[in-house]
Amino acid sequence: MEKIVIVIIEDQREVLEAIARDLATFEDTFMIEECDSADEAGELMETLDSEGDYVALIISDHIMPGKSGVDFLIEMNEDPRFESTKKILLTGLATHQDTINAINNAAIDRYIEKPWNQTNLINYVKELITDYILKKGIDYTPYVHHLNQTTLLNKLRNNP
Repeated sequence: MEKIVIVIIEDQREVLEAIARDLATFEDTFMIEECDSADEAGELMETLDSEGDYVALIISDHIMPGKSGVDFLIEMNEDPRFESTKKILLTGLATHQDTINAINNAAIDRYIEKPWNQTNLINYVKELITDYILKKGIDYTPYVHHLNQTTLLNKLRNNP
């Protein structure tokens, strides 16, 4: 069975580990991959795609050595293999122009400022993964306990 993957990109190890800890509730159902650079995430996503896995969500910091998170998310948005992948920009340093660029060119689904609220982050992840699974036509039943129930119910009501 293909895996559904959440990719976290953050160059500060402590922050990366904190995000992963906050998302640990999903580990029994989804694969959570931690990357400390956009380049590492790009290589990982190539591998995941070649293995037939689904990259459902990218949570990326903005300011990182090398390629910025926004530039990476723009690249992923332009790659047909990942055009359905949901994207969260999680940052404390983005300028107004960076944010506009991310929204317009990377099609981010959420912008979250650091420090983040764990409950909100978990709810956003549930919402975005639910949307991803439904839009990709993946059988949602194995994942139902980690999905946004309102989004799921609305979809089922509209498409019996």
